[in-house]
Amino acid sequence: MPGPRPGPVTVRDATERGMEGSGYGVVLPYACPMRVCSDEGVLITGVYGSGKSTVAAEIAYLLEQRRQPYALLDLDFLGWGVDYSDDGAAGFGLMLRNLTTVVSNYREAGISVFVLAYFVSSHDELRGIGEAVGVPLRVVRLSVPLPDIQQRLAADVTTERQEELGEAAQQIAAGEGVGVEDVVLANDRPVGAVAEQIMTWLGWA
Repeated sequence: MPGPRPGPVTVRDATERGMEGSGYGVVLPYACPMRVCSDEGVLITGVYGSGKSTVAAEIAYLLEQRRQPYALLDLDFLGWGVDYSDDGAAGFGLMLRNLTTVVSNYREAGISVFVLAYFVSSHDELRGIGEAVGVPLRVVRLSVPLPDIQQRLAADVTTERQEELGEAAQQIAAGEGVGVEDVVLANDRPVGAVAEQIMTWLGWA
Protein backbone atom coordinates (compact mmCIF):
# COMPACT_ATOMS: atom_id res chain seq x y z
CA MET A 1 0.00 0.00 0.00
CA PRO A 2 1.63 3.29 -1.05
CA GLY A 3 1.99 5.95 1.58
CA PRO A 4 0.10 9.27 1.56
CA ARG A 5 0.86 11.70 -1.24
CA PRO A 6 3.22 14.47 -0.13
CA GLY A 7 1.83 17.97 0.04
CA PRO A 8 2.10 20.15 -3.05
CA VAL A 9 5.16 22.29 -3.65
CA THR A 10 4.31 25.92 -4.36
CA VAL A 11 6.63 28.52 -5.81
CA ARG A 12 6.67 30.18 -2.40
CA ASP A 13 7.61 26.86 -0.75
CA ALA A 14 10.39 26.38 -3.25
CA THR A 15 11.80 29.83 -2.54
CA GLU A 16 11.72 29.26 1.21
CA ARG A 17 13.50 25.93 0.76
CA GLY A 18 16.33 27.61 -1.11
CA MET A 19 15.70 26.01 -4.49
CA GLU A 20 17.65 27.45 -7.37
CA GLY A 21 16.09 30.35 -9.30
CA SER A 22 16.15 31.32 -12.96
CA GLY A 23 15.24 34.25 -15.15
CA TYR A 24 11.56 33.33 -14.93
CA GLY A 25 11.52 32.47 -11.23
CA VAL A 26 11.97 29.28 -9.29
CA VAL A 27 13.10 26.12 -11.04
CA LEU A 28 11.39 23.24 -9.28
CA PRO A 29 13.38 20.10 -8.49
CA TYR A 30 13.10 17.10 -10.80
CA ALA A 31 10.21 14.82 -9.95
CA CYS A 32 12.43 11.98 -11.19
CA PRO A 33 16.10 12.00 -12.24
CA MET A 34 15.54 10.61 -15.74
CA ARG A 35 14.38 11.71 -19.17
CA VAL A 36 10.86 10.87 -20.31
CA CYS A 37 9.99 7.33 -19.30
CA SER A 38 7.34 5.06 -20.70
CA ASP A 39 4.06 4.68 -18.84
CA GLU A 40 3.83 8.10 -17.26
CA GLY A 41 1.79 11.22 -17.62
CA VAL A 42 1.04 14.73 -16.43
CA LEU A 43 -2.34 16.27 -15.76
CA ILE A 44 -2.60 20.06 -16.00
CA THR A 45 -5.53 21.30 -13.94
CA GLY A 46 -6.94 24.66 -12.92
CA VAL A 47 -10.19 26.61 -13.09
CA TYR A 48 -11.68 27.85 -16.36
CA GLY A 49 -9.39 30.39 -18.00
CA SER A 50 -6.28 29.40 -16.06
CA GLY A 51 -4.53 28.32 -19.27
CA LYS A 52 -4.34 24.59 -18.69
CA SER A 53 -5.11 23.61 -22.30
CA THR A 54 -2.58 26.10 -23.66
CA VAL A 55 0.15 24.93 -21.28
CA ALA A 56 -0.60 21.27 -22.04
CA ALA A 57 -0.32 21.99 -25.77
CA GLU A 58 3.03 23.70 -25.22
CA ILE A 59 4.32 20.70 -23.25
CA ALA A 60 3.22 18.49 -26.15
CA TYR A 61 5.14 20.76 -28.55
CA LEU A 62 8.28 20.46 -26.42
CA LEU A 63 7.95 16.67 -26.37
CA GLU A 64 7.55 16.69 -30.13
CA GLN A 65 10.74 18.73 -30.46
CA ARG A 66 12.49 15.98 -28.46
CA ARG A 67 10.98 13.35 -30.80
CA GLN A 68 9.18 11.79 -27.86
CA PRO A 69 5.95 9.92 -28.73
CA TYR A 70 3.05 11.26 -26.67
CA ALA A 71 -0.71 11.70 -26.57
CA LEU A 72 -2.25 15.11 -25.84
CA LEU A 73 -5.82 14.94 -24.50
CA ASP A 74 -8.09 17.80 -23.48
CA LEU A 75 -10.59 15.77 -21.48
CA ASP A 76 -13.40 18.31 -21.85
CA PHE A 77 -13.80 17.22 -25.46
CA LEU A 78 -14.44 13.64 -24.35
CA GLY A 79 -17.54 14.63 -22.39
CA TRP A 80 -19.14 17.23 -24.64
CA GLY A 81 -22.04 16.65 -27.00
CA VAL A 82 -24.55 14.93 -24.71
CA ASP A 83 -27.25 16.74 -22.74
CA TYR A 84 -27.13 15.46 -19.17
CA SER A 85 -28.78 18.60 -17.79
CA ASP A 86 -27.40 19.02 -14.29
CA ASP A 87 -26.19 15.44 -13.90
CA GLY A 88 -22.46 16.13 -13.72
CA ALA A 89 -21.68 12.62 -12.47
CA ALA A 90 -23.17 11.06 -15.60
CA GLY A 91 -21.22 13.39 -17.85
CA PHE A 92 -18.01 12.63 -15.97
CA GLY A 93 -18.69 8.92 -16.29
CA LEU A 94 -19.11 9.28 -20.05
CA MET A 95 -15.82 11.15 -20.25
CA LEU A 96 -14.05 8.37 -18.35
CA ARG A 97 -15.45 5.69 -20.64
CA ASN A 98 -14.34 7.64 -23.69
CA LEU A 99 -10.95 8.25 -22.11
CA THR A 100 -10.46 4.54 -21.44
CA THR A 101 -11.16 3.75 -25.09
CA VAL A 102 -8.97 6.54 -26.47
CA VAL A 103 -6.06 5.60 -24.21
CA SER A 104 -6.38 1.97 -25.29
CA ASN A 105 -6.08 3.05 -28.92
CA TYR A 106 -2.97 5.08 -28.16
CA ARG A 107 -1.44 2.21 -26.21
CA GLU A 108 -2.02 -0.14 -29.14
CA ALA A 109 -0.13 2.40 -31.29
CA GLY A 110 2.83 2.19 -28.91
CA ILE A 111 2.26 5.48 -27.08
CA SER A 112 2.57 5.45 -23.30
CA VAL A 113 3.29 9.08 -22.36
CA PHE A 114 0.18 11.19 -21.78
CA VAL A 115 -0.35 14.94 -21.41
CA LEU A 116 -3.84 15.76 -20.09
CA ALA A 117 -5.73 18.97 -19.45
CA TYR A 118 -8.84 19.01 -17.23
CA PHE A 119 -10.26 20.77 -14.20
CA VAL A 120 -10.17 18.15 -11.44
CA SER A 121 -12.35 19.16 -8.53
CA SER A 122 -11.76 16.25 -6.15
CA HIS A 123 -9.57 13.28 -5.31
CA ASP A 124 -12.34 10.96 -6.46
CA GLU A 125 -12.26 12.53 -9.92
CA LEU A 126 -8.48 12.28 -9.99
CA ARG A 127 -8.66 8.61 -9.00
CA GLY A 128 -11.12 7.90 -11.81
CA ILE A 129 -8.93 9.62 -14.39
CA GLY A 130 -5.85 7.79 -13.16
CA GLU A 131 -7.60 4.43 -13.45
CA ALA A 132 -8.81 5.27 -16.97
CA VAL A 133 -5.35 6.31 -18.16
CA GLY A 134 -3.57 3.44 -16.42
CA VAL A 135 -0.24 5.20 -15.92
CA PRO A 136 1.12 7.18 -12.96
CA LEU A 137 -0.07 10.77 -13.24
CA ARG A 138 1.61 13.80 -11.72
CA VAL A 139 -0.70 16.77 -11.28
CA VAL A 140 0.13 20.44 -11.85
CA ARG A 141 -2.46 23.01 -10.81
CA LEU A 142 -2.21 26.40 -12.49
CA SER A 143 -3.11 29.32 -10.27
CA VAL A 144 -4.38 32.58 -11.78
CA PRO A 145 -6.29 35.35 -9.93
CA LEU A 146 -9.84 35.84 -11.17
CA PRO A 147 -9.25 39.48 -12.31
CA ASP A 148 -6.41 38.23 -14.53
CA ILE A 149 -8.68 35.55 -16.03
CA GLN A 150 -11.34 38.16 -16.71
CA GLN A 151 -8.79 40.42 -18.37
CA ARG A 152 -7.48 37.58 -20.55
CA LEU A 153 -10.95 36.74 -21.81
CA ALA A 154 -12.30 40.30 -22.11
CA ALA A 155 -11.76 40.39 -25.88
CA ASP A 156 -14.16 37.49 -26.48
CA VAL A 157 -17.13 37.90 -24.17
CA THR A 158 -20.05 35.60 -24.98
CA THR A 159 -22.97 34.45 -22.86
CA GLU A 160 -21.38 31.04 -22.44
CA ARG A 161 -18.05 32.58 -21.48
CA GLN A 162 -19.72 34.80 -18.91
CA GLU A 163 -21.35 31.73 -17.39
CA GLU A 164 -18.00 29.92 -17.30
CA LEU A 165 -16.34 32.94 -15.69
CA GLY A 166 -19.04 32.87 -13.04
CA GLU A 167 -18.38 29.19 -12.50
CA ALA A 168 -14.65 29.87 -12.19
CA ALA A 169 -15.36 32.56 -9.58
CA GLN A 170 -17.42 30.08 -7.56
CA GLN A 171 -14.72 27.42 -7.84
CA ILE A 172 -12.03 29.83 -6.66
CA ALA A 173 -14.19 31.08 -3.77
CA ALA A 174 -15.01 27.51 -2.68
CA GLY A 175 -11.45 26.27 -3.07
CA GLU A 176 -12.53 23.55 -5.51
CA GLY A 177 -9.67 21.57 -6.96
CA VAL A 178 -7.24 22.70 -4.28
CA GLY A 179 -5.24 19.83 -2.82
CA VAL A 180 -5.46 17.35 -5.69
CA GLU A 181 -2.17 18.58 -7.12
CA ASP A 182 1.46 17.64 -6.60
CA VAL A 183 2.64 21.16 -7.41
CA VAL A 184 1.05 24.60 -7.82
CA LEU A 185 2.36 27.08 -10.38
CA ALA A 186 1.33 30.67 -10.95
CA ASN A 187 0.55 30.94 -14.66
CA ASP A 188 1.72 34.54 -14.89
CA ARG A 189 4.57 34.19 -17.39
CA PRO A 190 4.94 33.34 -21.07
CA VAL A 191 3.45 29.93 -21.78
CA GLY A 192 6.82 28.59 -22.96
CA ALA A 193 8.42 29.44 -19.63
CA VAL A 194 5.64 27.74 -17.65
CA ALA A 195 5.82 24.63 -19.84
CA GLU A 196 9.60 24.44 -19.52
CA GLN A 197 9.32 24.73 -15.75
CA ILE A 198 6.85 21.86 -15.64
CA MET A 199 9.07 19.79 -17.95
CA THR A 200 12.02 20.37 -15.64
CA TRP A 201 10.01 19.34 -12.57
CA LEU A 202 8.83 16.20 -14.33
CA GLY A 203 12.39 15.31 -15.31
CA TRP A 204 11.42 15.58 -18.98
CA ALA A 205 13.69 18.51 -19.81
